[in-house]
Amino acid sequence: MSSMQRAKQWATFSRIWHIYDAKWQNPFESAKLIAAYLKGQHKPIYHPLSDCGDHVVVTNCREIALPGPEWYQRVFFHHTGYPKGGATWTLAWELHRKNPTMIMQRAPRRLDSYTEQEVRDFPKVFDYPADYVVR
Repeated sequence: MSSMQRAKQWATFSRIWHIYDAKWQNPFESAKLIAAYLKGQHKPIYHPLSDCGDHVVVTNCREIALPGPEWYQRVFFHHTGYPKGGATWTLAWELHRKNPTMIMQRAPRRLDSYTEQEVRDFPKVFDYPADYVVR
């Protein structure tokens, strides 16, 4: 096996870190692209039951853009899990004011095609409110 073929093979099976700049992007359209990289759909060895997805670093989450009046119309649901527990609905602008990264964290989860196995991929997303990453 040549060194070029071995490099291709290594790039296919390894987890690559992708950086996505969310500045002035619609988070729900960006979620489709981010979800494809989390699942590994861009790789030739993709299978729905295999865990071959990559890591994604999302920067500038504070400066996302929602179209039209969607800041006041889109609602996020949260439930504590307790019976008769606190179910809350939060508007997008309120959620963004409390935590600028929360909308970008929840956007891929709103996609209908996710199973429980694919939800485990979400720790591979790293959201940052500004353009610098401090780790």
